[in-house]
Amino acid sequence: MNVNSENINYSSKPKTFNNPERYIEGWYWVIPSDKLQVGQLKQINILGRELVIYRGKDKQPVILDAYCPHMGAHLVAGKVEGNELRCFFHQWKFDSTGICVAVPCVSEPPLVKLKTWPTVEKYQMIWIWTGEIPQHPLSLMPNLDEHKHDVIFGNFSTIDCHPHVLMTNAIDTQYFNTIHPPLAQVRFEKEEVNNYAIIFDNVTCSEEFSPLIKLLRRLYKSSITYSVCYLYGAIGIITLGFHSLRIYIIFSTRMREFGRSEVQTFYMIRRRKGILSFLNNRIWLWLTRIVTRSFIDLNNKAFRRMRFDLQYPIDQDLPILQLIDYIEKQKPLNWQTWNLVRSRDVEVPKKRDYRLDETIND
Repeated sequence: MNVNSENINYSSKPKTFNNPERYIEGWYWVIPSDKLQVGQLKQINILGRELVIYRGKDKQPVILDAYCPHMGAHLVAGKVEGNELRCFFHQWKFDSTGICVAVPCVSEPPLVKLKTWPTVEKYQMIWIWTGEIPQHPLSLMPNLDEHKHDVIFGNFSTIDCHPHVLMTNAIDTQYFNTIHPPLAQVRFEKEEVNNYAIIFDNVTCSEEFSPLIKLLRRLYKSSITYSVCYLYGAIGIITLGFHSLRIYIIFSTRMREFGRSEVQTFYMIRRRKGILSFLNNRIWLWLTRIVTRSFIDLNNKAFRRMRFDLQYPIDQDLPILQLIDYIEKQKPLNWQTWNLVRSRDVEVPKKRDYRLDETIND
């Protein structure tokens, strides 16, 4: 295979991929649902932007800009009243759409609207859309929402590389075939599902499986599935298992300052009736979390000091090149301002040296 036959331009340097000043418009995780109770108000920092989140009496999460439009007081010092938020400083009150509905000492509140952001609660997680109007509903994979799933969360971590670079690991055939040869000689074919999702399916032939995998196939006759779905270059969903047993490993990332990554992993399996099915699901999810944690620890050794610069691609790098090409076609926003990138010719700024900061939004 000649990688240059895929109609991908490798000669010019990517302008969005691995750029510490850019990310892709889309849905991004905020906090797990159980971390926000009714009447609770929290400060969060997402992709460089300071926000507040609260849950009103109607149990719906609301995300707003962090500063009161009147005089700039931080709203995290305020309080939730019903489904509304009252600023601590001058007691201005805003409804869940951001409209100012009450100001003490005046009969008519001024026509002021605090910026709110599209928010959904799904997969036991609260998510935010970083643009004005969501271009599509949140769905991690095609057909995934046809069934209910059990969910458990893995570790939160901060990794010293850009989310885009981190995403390449799941389709790095050289990595699989060199570091993990006991599994199989992996090969991928891509499928662009729509303008924001791309899937890479493993197409390894049965005779190419390792003795370990062949033994597992004797014990379990169904074909083995390994595929990776990407959304916005920031969410990677690995599907692993057999026809009747599919485990979904989700790596949901956000970019931090200087192009670092915040990563929240969680695991899903189709929910079935009965206590035995519940216990079986928990065992599979627990085992998957343990194995995934060991892979993450191993990968961190490579990413911690990595300066990604793919200069000499070979055939096995084709999935990574296809992922880069997909990200370059997405809608880029500026980190911190969340404004649309107007020029696609801005140079990628150099990264600074820094120490790892393990602070999280909670």
